[in-house]
Amino acid sequence: MTEEPFGPSFVPRYLFFTKGVGKHKEKLSSFEVALRDAGIEKFNLVRVSSIFPPGCKTLPKKKGLSMLNPGQIVFVVLAENSSNEANRLMAASIGVAIPADEKHYGYLSEHHSFGLTEKANGDYAEDLAAQMLSSTYGIEFDLDEHYDAKKEIFKIDGRIIRTSNITQSAICDKHGLWTTVVSAAVFVP
Repeated sequence: MTEEPFGPSFVPRYLFFTKGVGKHKEKLSSFEVALRDAGIEKFNLVRVSSIFPPGCKTLPKKKGLSMLNPGQIVFVVLAENSSNEANRLMAASIGVAIPADEKHYGYLSEHHSFGLTEKANGDYAEDLAAQMLSSTYGIEFDLDEHYDAKKEIFKIDGRIIRTSNITQSAICDKHGLWTTVVSAAVFVP
């Protein structure tokens, strides 16, 4: 019997996080340069929604890339943002909320903004993922509440083990080149 590439029902066993920035006179080319900077330009990327699979393990980027082949169809949760407006601040983030129970799924979120700092954009993406996971447990989570207060809810409740984010920000080229930022959670079979 042939093993399915992503295990039963295509559930990924691993993932890694990456980010990049690209600049070019063409918008599409700036996206390609950003993917190259992130190390994922050689794959056929398929965007998927934002579930962190049960039992999925996070790998270092280098290890994850070594498990993939050029031309391979690769599933990603991808955040991107582009502009050619001189000196415009932009960011793209992936947030993650991983449950304590490895049999339960977690969440990945994408957030893209103009004008937010890298930290603010990343914190917001992380909060979005935590809010989505919290809602599956019936825990109320106010995105406007101070972040440390929300983390205390997680500690008390004990069902969310970890939240984090990966964020790429950039200031658009002052001469009007297209600038693209990407952040991605890349699934590995």
